[in-house]
Amino acid sequence: MPDIILTTLNARYTHSSIGLRYLFANLGDLQSRASIMEFVINDNVQDIAEKLLVRKPSIIGIGVYIWNANQCRELLETIKKVSPQTIVVLGGPEVSYTPFRVNFDAADYIIQGEGDLAFGALCRMTLNNNNPVERIIKATPVNLDEIELPYRYYSDEDVANRYIYVEASRGCPFLCEFCLSSIDKKVRPIFLDKLLDEFELLWQRGVRSFKFIDRTFNLNVTVANRLLDFFLDKEAPYFVHFEVIPDHFPGSVRERITRFPAASLQLEIGIQTLNLEVARNIKRNLKLDKVEENIRFLETETSAHMHLDLIVGLPGESIESFGNNLNQLCAMTHSEIQIGILKKLSGTSLSRHDEIFGMVYSDRPPYDILKNNELSFDDIQRMKRFARFWDLFYNSGNFKQSISLLWPEGKVFEGFYAFSLWVYGETASTWKISLDRLALLLFRYLTEQCAHEAESLAKLLIGDLMKIEGRNMPNFLKPYRQSTPEVKQVLSAHNKRQLRHV
Repeated sequence: MPDIILTTLNARYTHSSIGLRYLFANLGDLQSRASIMEFVINDNVQDIAEKLLVRKPSIIGIGVYIWNANQCRELLETIKKVSPQTIVVLGGPEVSYTPFRVNFDAADYIIQGEGDLAFGALCRMTLNNNNPVERIIKATPVNLDEIELPYRYYSDEDVANRYIYVEASRGCPFLCEFCLSSIDKKVRPIFLDKLLDEFELLWQRGVRSFKFIDRTFNLNVTVANRLLDFFLDKEAPYFVHFEVIPDHFPGSVRERITRFPAASLQLEIGIQTLNLEVARNIKRNLKLDKVEENIRFLETETSAHMHLDLIVGLPGESIESFGNNLNQLCAMTHSEIQIGILKKLSGTSLSRHDEIFGMVYSDRPPYDILKNNELSFDDIQRMKRFARFWDLFYNSGNFKQSISLLWPEGKVFEGFYAFSLWVYGETASTWKISLDRLALLLFRYLTEQCAHEAESLAKLLIGDLMKIEGRNMPNFLKPYRQSTPEVKQVLSAHNKRQLRHV
């Protein structure tokens, strides 16, 4: 039975916690007395407590994040009620900054900051009955060249079934006020030779998906190029995810990105806003000419999949301004555009805008904006639904041809906003809407509200939906399936693919 259990609740089973593995890697002589147990947020909390306590650990360390804060509070309270002698230590972003907006009073200890070494030190003291005086332990940033790396502690099950998260640096040089990374203003790289040796071991074990959690992968060109070279030297298929800044793609990085085969490279690009005044409000560096130039390069000259981020509710940003942002991005790229709602995280300086811009936030995770001077509560609610329907219809890629009929003059935001209002009026829901019903909703809106001709629209929808192998045609489209040569061609190709699988 382990003396120490490291645990957290991931958002999904396919996710894994790099943080727990860093803690485990740096336990030193205590490692043989420790184990990792991961759960997901949909698991029953009392069942989780049972599985932890049946092993009779002396110490349970829990990683707390914005997505699992409420479940971690419940887990903490359950453990302490059932087994008050068990020492519970909390760590992670959600407890590293004050104020705490979730009640963690039942915790024995809270480690704030980088706990790679501080957790092991606390465990040694506690197991030796030399309990620290301070309940809240403020950990100092670690020397990344001196700590043990976590990658050997991904299990074979992780390699086979979960995303493998990796990092080449910590920190961010930028000051964006909504982001916790801006607190650690110095970027600290990990010794690259040592890191690449670990990546090679992961590769030899069969890892083909590497998700980097660095905030600014392409900031250091030398490091970026060596990492890109590591993967370019490998044989596809593989998948690499980087978060990048949009205005820094020098020639050497560009040249390498063009060599990645399709479906092997994903770039998450934090745009957030294209309004210069709003960007200044939140201390975000924004070079519009470079942003547009680099997105067009990635769109037209590479096979990289882009995932661009926009935020609703930033201080001083109206609905019209947000709509302009979306219209501009859609004119630059056909890639996925993730629409998020502003959150006020403890530790950030967003609160300085509260009075000037009338910012009001929820006190419950994820601490999202409720209203401000530019957006009413109703506006925010409508934009939350807009974002959800945008994922279902636009980002899903299921309606690539037909979706553009919603904005015939290029006014993407205006067209989709009206559509999202209509869809919610028809469904009164944003969840558990089948693909067939989504297709029917789009068909009905375009024919009933926009007067599109049903037969030509059906042709586009059949072309969109039936390109995916194994997909059944929605019943409402079946009367149109033999209507045109184009539809027959799509269905013929689809049927041939189906026969190959019989």
